[in-house]
Amino acid sequence: MDSSELPSEDDQFEAYKAVLEGMSGKPVVVRTMDIGGDKKLPYLPLPEEMNPFLGYRAIRISLDRDDIFRTQLRALLRASNYGKLRIMFPMIATVAEFRQAKGILEEERAKLIANGQAVSDDLQVGMMVEIPASAVLANQFAKEVDFFSIGTNDLIQYTMAADRMNERVSYLYQPYNPAILRLVKNVIDASHKEGKWTGMCGEAAGDSIMAPLLVGMGLDEFSMSATSVLRVRSLMKRLDTTELADLVETAVNVNTSNEENQKLVEDYMSNL
Repeated sequence: MDSSELPSEDDQFEAYKAVLEGMSGKPVVVRTMDIGGDKKLPYLPLPEEMNPFLGYRAIRISLDRDDIFRTQLRALLRASNYGKLRIMFPMIATVAEFRQAKGILEEERAKLIANGQAVSDDLQVGMMVEIPASAVLANQFAKEVDFFSIGTNDLIQYTMAADRMNERVSYLYQPYNPAILRLVKNVIDASHKEGKWTGMCGEAAGDSIMAPLLVGMGLDEFSMSATSVLRVRSLMKRLDTTELADLVETAVNVNTSNEENQKLVEDYMSNL
């Protein structure tokens, strides 16, 4: 975003390689180009839209401009030999979109191998769950993906039909609303049924109220800012996953109240 032009394949390869090597064999999840909405690139102008958050963005741009997409995928595939890489597609709404994106990835993999380029055989391909449609149909997506990552910021604003950048409707940004919790639980349950894993990025993963509920749902991976790690880790050490299953069951069935669930978790934590 600070550049004046699209990064070349070699520029991207060197960046991905450096991260993978620096992580010393730990998994690295790379989200493919995710611009549009509130993220803009000065060198890649996008059409003006009435509703940019619902428009031409993320995977929709990549599938339309597959020249850009293929460049990134080739760089990622070349770098995959230097660590444990996971590739994640953002803003997936339909199974067809995921299949199309993965198909392009496989085409580029085949080309590289045909040209004598080594590509890791330990490569997972997953997707962001940010759109209610994909959360509702998580059981179908779980048969196609290696993992999910729940993007709560967008999932909440789309589910509640409330722009998270608009202060006048900010009261509708409700991560503990049972509608949100049901969608999150549905995604986690669907992935586990197929032997897959689910992570979460977005602010909710580092939220002290949300964390006990997510642990109770069996979320596999929490992504958060570095400043939240010690606080959330300390909180998790106090939790009993058996008891939390009952807490989750209560939370997903409250009468549409964000505040009710907040108090529910606060009362539970205060009794530990």
